[in-house]
Amino acid sequence: MTTIEAFDAVDLIHTKRDRGELSEPQINWLIDAYTRGYVGDEQMAAMTMAIFLNGMTRSEIRSLTMAMLASGERMSFAGLGKPTTDKHSTGGVGDKITLPLMPLVAVFGAAVPQLSGRGLGHTGGTLDKLESIPGWRANLTNAEMLKQLQEIGGVVCAAGSGLAPADGKLYALRDITGTVEAIPLIASSIMSKKIAEGTSALVLDVKFGSGAFLKDIERSRELARTMVELGEDAGVATSALLTNMNVPLGFAIGNANEVRESVEVLAGGGPSDVVELTVALAEEMLALAGITGVDVSAALTDGRAMDKWRAVIRAQGGDPDAALPVARETHVVLAERSGVLVEQQALPFGVGAWRLGAGRARKQDPVQHAAGIDLHAKPGDTVVQGQPLFTLSADEPERFARALEAVAGAWRIGDQGEPVLNGGPLIAERVGCR
Repeated sequence: MTTIEAFDAVDLIHTKRDRGELSEPQINWLIDAYTRGYVGDEQMAAMTMAIFLNGMTRSEIRSLTMAMLASGERMSFAGLGKPTTDKHSTGGVGDKITLPLMPLVAVFGAAVPQLSGRGLGHTGGTLDKLESIPGWRANLTNAEMLKQLQEIGGVVCAAGSGLAPADGKLYALRDITGTVEAIPLIASSIMSKKIAEGTSALVLDVKFGSGAFLKDIERSRELARTMVELGEDAGVATSALLTNMNVPLGFAIGNANEVRESVEVLAGGGPSDVVELTVALAEEMLALAGITGVDVSAALTDGRAMDKWRAVIRAQGGDPDAALPVARETHVVLAERSGVLVEQQALPFGVGAWRLGAGRARKQDPVQHAAGIDLHAKPGDTVVQGQPLFTLSADEPERFARALEAVAGAWRIGDQGEPVLNGGPLIAERVGCR
């Protein structure tokens, strides 16, 4: 017996193409029909382009998010007996914040279920970084994850394929149709997965600037507001911090070197910008979880966060004391003159690290865990001629030429008193319904 479909994909495409509004039943049908293969990629490609060009209303975005959420399973942490709080970053260059943040928040009695992903292009993936640690494994069963949250309070692992499978199909399509930057599609993609993960509180780290997914702060603010509204509508306490990605975060860009830098932060040291953002996000996550009046910074200096880190790494098969991979080849770039480093653009350094092997061009590509870039100076620092500015690391020396092409012109040394181009404060503002 032939199934009679409730709607026709072409009619819905016409509606969106002509700047009309799709109803909740229409969106529910569209996502379901696409997930089961009735609506083809070519039709959904036309729809995503219509959304990219004409946008969606808040009601449409909410319906799209909930339809993608309904396409798969939904986790629950209700039986843990402790508040759950999570963080999501829109990605950037040198963004290793999840690594020190998860154990830091877990110190204070919250459960932190960080279901993370892998990198693609110039933005690094948390799982790729952690897989630099010998023995560490990303894939856990739901039972293993719940046990670790109960006993230790934190976990970083791969999200199961059962969470919002419609998003997996749609994301892959957006990637090849020039519609990745559509705010309704970004927001519904992120939030359908985060709501499906079952956390009761969520803090969004929404980047802006040269190394960010969205360069313009106004568009980043729009994305933040859209996602906060989606979270609140779904009963998840949600807020966002708009953070600066004009300059790489910290000094390490890659995988193993970012793990080393994260461990420095957990040991009470590390770059000031990484520490500042880690503490700010931890305080926000704890506040949304109802945990206040705690000294977050103290847990970095007294060893409590490091103890949690070591426990989490061991629980997932890793050896926190093992040596991390080191690249076979390095190339050091020296300052050509004395003065002040006044510019250091994030995106070219991210692309450079990617070309060295730290990232992947396709999802199935492997990464070289030892590849990357280590910066030796940040904007505002005084440098002298011949001083190392940054070091490129790779297993294959033939990668250096293309990486150097990527970073050419991405930094500049000026005179004392010349304005430093760093795009302003690290944390620009908070966006929240509360």
